[in-house]
Amino acid sequence: MNLTLNVWRQKGPADKGGFVTYEMKDINHHMSFLEMMDVLNERLEREGQEPVHFDHDCREGICGSCAMHINGRPHGPSKGTATCQLHMRLFNDGDVITVEPWRAKAFPVVKDLVVDRSAFDRIIQAGGYVSVNTGGVPDANEIPVPKKIADEAFNAATCISCGACVAACKNASAMLFVSAKVSQLALLPQGKVERKNRVEKMVAQMDAEGFGNCTNTQACSVECPKEISQDFIAMMNREYISAKFTSDNL
Repeated sequence: MNLTLNVWRQKGPADKGGFVTYEMKDINHHMSFLEMMDVLNERLEREGQEPVHFDHDCREGICGSCAMHINGRPHGPSKGTATCQLHMRLFNDGDVITVEPWRAKAFPVVKDLVVDRSAFDRIIQAGGYVSVNTGGVPDANEIPVPKKIADEAFNAATCISCGACVAACKNASAMLFVSAKVSQLALLPQGKVERKNRVEKMVAQMDAEGFGNCTNTQACSVECPKEISQDFIAMMNREYISAKFTSDNL
């Protein structure tokens, strides 16, 4: 298939940036989207031009590295699919495809399609872990967890921290990401001991990073490649209000 690519090129954080158009010929429809980008970069290198910079790692929909706005949607047109799992057979011969980086104040552009998502790391560092002694692996396996609770915790844990929720939200809110991390630990016995301090610290860090507020448009949940439910935001809000009523930090 033949395609026209409009790709955002930006030399660095201080550069204004802009779209550059590339004509792509004879693209195999069995390729993944990232393989198509590889073909473009190989051509640019042969022509002595700088390749398009973009994040990628596992290419199996697990690591969350591949972050691209494709035709106005985080990760492109296929619901529940990360960019690395997106295939060119979903597009048609002659299509014009626009590729941009995540757009959010808290995710500044580093270069081309690469954005700085270290704000997520700092939120996790603020409290997204269990630090109390829970014993070894055999001890943990002896703690009974009801199937329904285990399933809910697992669903929250499928968040791959890609940032699509932020990119999809008109307010650049990180509530879905933070709520998934808070809920994952708050649901399990090992995480309950620190649940109060955890939600306070993670929400405070989220606010400090400059993410916007949630206004319940549900775009985050719709565009999430792991289809994480917005119900976790409600769960986090309950955790936060409960923590504030008995806060040790007042």
